[in-house]
Amino acid sequence: MNILFYRYNSICESSIISVWKKLGYQVTEITEEMENKSLLPKDQLLLVSGPLKEARYDFVFSINFFPVLAEVCSIFKTPYACWIVDSPVLELYSDALCRPWNRIFLFDYELYREFAPKNPDCIFYLPLAADITTMTSVCDSITKEDRAKYSSDISFVASLYTEKCPYNKLLSPPDYLRGYLDGIIESQLKVYGYNFVRELVTSELAAEFKKYLPGFYQFPEKYEKNEQAVVADLYISTKVTEQERLRLLQVLSERFAVDLYTGSDTSGLPDIHNKGLARTYSEMPKIFHLSRINLNMTAKSIKSALPLRIWDILACGGFVMTNFQSEIPEYFEIGTDLETYSSKDELIEKCEYYLAHEEERRQIAKNGFEKAKKLHSLEGRLKEMLGCILGC
Repeated sequence: MNILFYRYNSICESSIISVWKKLGYQVTEITEEMENKSLLPKDQLLLVSGPLKEARYDFVFSINFFPVLAEVCSIFKTPYACWIVDSPVLELYSDALCRPWNRIFLFDYELYREFAPKNPDCIFYLPLAADITTMTSVCDSITKEDRAKYSSDISFVASLYTEKCPYNKLLSPPDYLRGYLDGIIESQLKVYGYNFVRELVTSELAAEFKKYLPGFYQFPEKYEKNEQAVVADLYISTKVTEQERLRLLQVLSERFAVDLYTGSDTSGLPDIHNKGLARTYSEMPKIFHLSRINLNMTAKSIKSALPLRIWDILACGGFVMTNFQSEIPEYFEIGTDLETYSSKDELIEKCEYYLAHEEERRQIAKNGFEKAKKLHSLEGRLKEMLGCILGC
């Protein structure tokens, strides 16, 4: 089997390529966009159509959805497969979503419910997975020096979103609009496992919000112009994420030793230990393995799914402390394989408990690793994907 892989430097890409090669498949990589983020759709078209003219590929693949790839593959009658691993992915509103040669896999069941009706025979639900092979190979190489450097009581590897929160560009909205938006944000901060922001963003609110947001996202031609989704998912939900991370890290760092690996500005968190950025494959697995508690705070635009961070921590044999997501009980037993919180107070209480109950914490981390390895490995997930691609 020959696979044409269009890459743009997602952290998932190299692991997926390794698994496919392990399974005996040949992978040809298109890598120009990894270095040049200013490529135009016509450039993408040429990069993909060239190889398709010269050789036969069983399918073209990318992480997330590229409308141009869907159009090119329809012309060449070659399946275009993609795995949506982020949210929001506004390209899903493109008319190209409906092409019959698409094989689109969505990691979030709520995303699947939204988009599957648009192309029901070609859109599938597929959760993310644990890259056991890659992560354990790094963890097996941990040295005495690594233990001294990366061991933590509580660690969090992530952006604070302060530097990439487009909501913060909102300019002087009238008091009634500011008050309503603040109400949505504060309400959503108190609710875990259900994102209701979209339900509160009416078309009238979206139109009003747009007036005060310079550079508001503009849908390209041949897209469904769903500005309510943009306001809810790209702007408000990102602000909720920023506020949750800032507020919870503030209270945790006042009580515990918290190591934060980030490129974000932490000047507003005087008690946090800012360790800087962590390299994905050489440092991050060691942090997950050596931290007594690994925090996960899921971006609020991910409505129900387990984000990649949870799977990565589990693949490293790390202890997961995550906000509750509605899909977690479908795959793991809370309190046995990982732990969740649904409020600030519960997070504090559980951190206190597990820092004081080492053996229980270790057993939960072991259980989570074993279940991820047995039932949710990346290799197993990609075999499932291939079955859908080739069986359609």
